[in-house]
Amino acid sequence: MTDSAKPASEQPASAKPAADKPAAKPPAPEDQPFGSFVPTLLIPALQKEIAAYGGPACALSFEQGPMPVVGSPCWMVVGQLSGDRRFWLCFTAEAIGSTKTIALAESGAEPSLLESFLIDEKKMTLALLVSRLVQRLNGQKWLGAN
Repeated sequence: MTDSAKPASEQPASAKPAADKPAAKPPAPEDQPFGSFVPTLLIPALQKEIAAYGGPACALSFEQGPMPVVGSPCWMVVGQLSGDRRFWLCFTAEAIGSTKTIALAESGAEPSLLESFLIDEKKMTLALLVSRLVQRLNGQKWLGAN
């Protein structure tokens, strides 16, 4: 009797169907390419969280250009809040896990200081980026009823 004619219980383990394998996990949002992650996930999530925090409407853009203060090339999320308050979340490489800095500028001023941003985190997630950026903006008293 050939293996294919034997009942499934008598066939070699390698011939059994792969039904016992767990279903593959869908990719995490953070696994998307950087160029699509930022405009399709990060920016809408930031706008939603800032609005939910009671913050003013926020204009956000995704750009590549010179990093504020130092001028080195980077990718950045540039935000403008009411009162001409601006911020730049800068990525030194085309990856959400790359080194990040933040620059802030009050109305009419240019940024004069870069701060390290999320430098101790082992794993970078959408939720972490959004919550910490909104927390930093709130710390400036730029959001809500501060």
